[in-house]
Amino acid sequence: MIAVVTLVILAAAAVLGLFVFFISHVVRTSVDRRILRYQNDLAQKQSEEVENMYRQTRGWRHDLKTHIQTMKAHLVLGEYDKLEQYLNDLDTDLASVDNIVRTGNLAMDALLNSKLSLARAKGIQVEAKAMVPGSLSLSEVDLGILIGNLMDNAMEACLKVAEEKDRILRVYIDVLKGQLYIYVMNSAEGRPRRAGRLYLTSKDSRDHGYGLVRMDKVVEKYHGFLDRQNEEGVFVTEVLLPL
Repeated sequence: MIAVVTLVILAAAAVLGLFVFFISHVVRTSVDRRILRYQNDLAQKQSEEVENMYRQTRGWRHDLKTHIQTMKAHLVLGEYDKLEQYLNDLDTDLASVDNIVRTGNLAMDALLNSKLSLARAKGIQVEAKAMVPGSLSLSEVDLGILIGNLMDNAMEACLKVAEEKDRILRVYIDVLKGQLYIYVMNSAEGRPRRAGRLYLTSKDSRDHGYGLVRMDKVVEKYHGFLDRQNEEGVFVTEVLLPL
């Protein structure tokens, strides 16, 4: 009798073990797929940014020969006032290439300008103002995760708005009371879906926003504060990070 009970217990333990292994495998596979989707999506966005930057730079280089010939002509004719004006106009035009904001921080400039330039290229109205210390306590990796996901999510939401004239992205970054303050407001189509306090992405009903989770972890790592608010047609994210 004892032997039978022992066998039953061992069998039950084996079944339970197999069940736990199966559940663990399913969960692990699901997480791996979400990470893979996130990585593929990130690679696609980075590819679009690089292509957009290259297209703008190539366009300016294409006109370089014409610019040189025009300046030479003004020089030969002694039209120094016109030459000076032409150089000033060129300087303004060149400054507009992938240089929407100058924050004072090279890493932040690179991140923001690549994202905002792509947003403009996609027909989104961009308003941006940013002032950042040259040195930040955040690592460039964490900064990339935070700003990258903020901008990508904002662009994605804007592009879902039916009327192009209603697609607006506003960014404000500054230092307030010893903390880095980041404000991002974007147009949105209706109200985003939520599961409790967690916002869901629109790509997959099973996907709870891997990028959002990564942002939350960065803010938590630096003991900061993050708040997301939404109204009909508008989504706002605010972040405070101690400096």
